[in-house]
Amino acid sequence: MKIALLQLNPTVGDLQGNADLIARAARQVADADLAVTSELALLGYPPRDLLLNVDFVERSWAVLRDLAHDLADLSPLLVGLAERNPCEVGRPLFNSAAFLRKGRVERTFKKTLLPTYDVFDEDRYFEPAAEPQILELDNEILGISICEDIWNDRDFWKRRRYHTDPVEELVAAGAGAIINLSASPFTAGKQRYREAMLAGLAKKYRIPFLYVNQVGGNDDLVFDGRSCVFDGEGRLLARARGFEEDLITADLAAGKAAIAEDDFTIESEIWRALVLGTCDYVHKCGFSGVLLGLSGGIDSSLVAAIAAFALGPENVLGVVMPSPYTSRASIEDARALAQNLGLKTITLSITDIMKSFDRELAGPFRGRQKDVTEENIQARIRGNLLMALSNKLGLVLLTTGNKSELAVGYCTIYGDMSGGLAVISDVPKTVVYRLAKWLNARGREIIPAAVLQKAPTAELRFDQTDQDSLPPYEVLDDILERYIELHQSKEELLALGYNRAMVERVLCLVKNAEFKRRQAAPGLKVTDRAFGSGWRMPVASRAW
Repeated sequence: MKIALLQLNPTVGDLQGNADLIARAARQVADADLAVTSELALLGYPPRDLLLNVDFVERSWAVLRDLAHDLADLSPLLVGLAERNPCEVGRPLFNSAAFLRKGRVERTFKKTLLPTYDVFDEDRYFEPAAEPQILELDNEILGISICEDIWNDRDFWKRRRYHTDPVEELVAAGAGAIINLSASPFTAGKQRYREAMLAGLAKKYRIPFLYVNQVGGNDDLVFDGRSCVFDGEGRLLARARGFEEDLITADLAAGKAAIAEDDFTIESEIWRALVLGTCDYVHKCGFSGVLLGLSGGIDSSLVAAIAAFALGPENVLGVVMPSPYTSRASIEDARALAQNLGLKTITLSITDIMKSFDRELAGPFRGRQKDVTEENIQARIRGNLLMALSNKLGLVLLTTGNKSELAVGYCTIYGDMSGGLAVISDVPKTVVYRLAKWLNARGREIIPAAVLQKAPTAELRFDQTDQDSLPPYEVLDDILERYIELHQSKEELLALGYNRAMVERVLCLVKNAEFKRRQAAPGLKVTDRAFGSGWRMPVASRAW
């Protein structure tokens, strides 16, 4: 049996556009015995509360029936979408895969395990399947599973999240191969776990596993594709390309397919995820270009490079906004970066605007020393100028803050946090440097060497550096990773030898910055725990 995996990049809510995408792909693999899309492919994943719109779900079924009619002359097709639950008890929908054959929607297969952790909240919408989902096709018995259904093997994970294991039930029901429709978001290093898990399942049950994953960016989530097939010995038989659309056909009888080359280094994975996520966010939101402030620092330099690779340098505008505290070297570094990337730039001095603020606030501020207030004013002036350009030119403003800064609130709300997409808000500062060095090592120098060598600074006062306010980034990022992603406690951090005052200050900063993060632009998720849809901390809290 030949099974084709359609690794596509759907747009959430674009029912007809997604149907056309599926149809084009299905026609390209017409020689397969069965073609399979990713999870909820007709709707785009994640549809979130669009699922609460009854009309949206009904329209998706009208589009599905048209798709079945259009592909009547082709082999059967499994398409992911939401299905209405006819029962009066339970959630209103099923997360399903519709089986199209000879112009008809012949039947559906339902998802069993509904994740409610991290970015997932499927129990909000869906009712689980009540029995194993089996498809008999051409004398083959195929087990149909959807995403989370394969992520509960007791031997691989040791501790299971759910009482039910759909894979065990499918095998017990006689499945000779298991197909999984997925929309599994990218995080750095995750593909290694996916493949190890799938290989273990295939070897354990001695049957092939076919995994088709969505690709592309939707809001804060990026999907890396890398659909794959394992034979009954647990050997990798096929892998689709990462971070781009691809179609692969696996001949299970002959054991033939193709394994796309890939680069699993963290820098390569994160870079490709950020480029893809930026490209799709801008285009799927209906824009053609972006702008950002160029400070001559490492963060804005990396974001500019990502934008240029994602959209083309002709669609990126860099804005240099010097103040009396901006060094000549910073301006030269910003312009050198723009030249290296081929970006258009404009320069807007904020000096006179700063003076106007000083004049207007002289009375209310009389008798008070200058402090962070004046620094924040500078950031907000820049934010206002950038947003004005965004409005006038119709360009998305990219914010340039990194995860380390966002974690501890080292950013100005309504200032440098202004914008439509926070490209590197899930990238720690130390990883920002790693990405910049990796990028330069690929060929020609893009990030100027001076940017990599100088001490990080916001240049909001003379001789300022980030380490005036924060621990060294190597220390800060280790504490933040252990606290945010590994959930280690203050006591565990102290047991590692970290200074108590420093640990308590960092954790307090993380807690106190929650109100800022709640108002931040969407950011692209690349780590296991990002400050996005999977981060659900209270703003008013005394716990840390």
